[in-house]
Amino acid sequence: MMAGAIPWAPGKLALTLIVLALAPFSAYGTDLSPVGLWKTVDDHTGKPRGLVRVTQVAQEYQATVEKIFPKPGEDPNPRCEKCEGTRHDQPVNGMTILWGLQKHGDEYQGGEILDPENGQVYRVKMKLFSLFGRSQIWIREE
Repeated sequence: MMAGAIPWAPGKLALTLIVLALAPFSAYGTDLSPVGLWKTVDDHTGKPRGLVRVTQVAQEYQATVEKIFPKPGEDPNPRCEKCEGTRHDQPVNGMTILWGLQKHGDEYQGGEILDPENGQVYRVKMKLFSLFGRSQIWIREE
């Protein structure tokens, strides 16, 4: 792996947040801000997994889990059992999973995102067009 490369392992939430749902707004000249409520979609099943709210604090964007849509048999109030530090064993609902993201030109970068299922933290880059690697689609809810 090249120095500074983002880990792209199958089955991990190594996100290059490619917010394709924003693409239709560009045709109308609408601000492409990621701020708002987003429905996350399971990249394996295509089914909704939860709601995440993206907010802007000063020049930084962050995202907090607002609601989880558990699969049958899953805990409706999961805890981040594999997380480290202050997030260890904390409820995923209400958890900040994205932080430090800043706008640079037409993309957002410099932040990190937590996958609560495996406790891993990944670097984040958001852009309107797909890059190499795995991507996950978030759909704007409001």
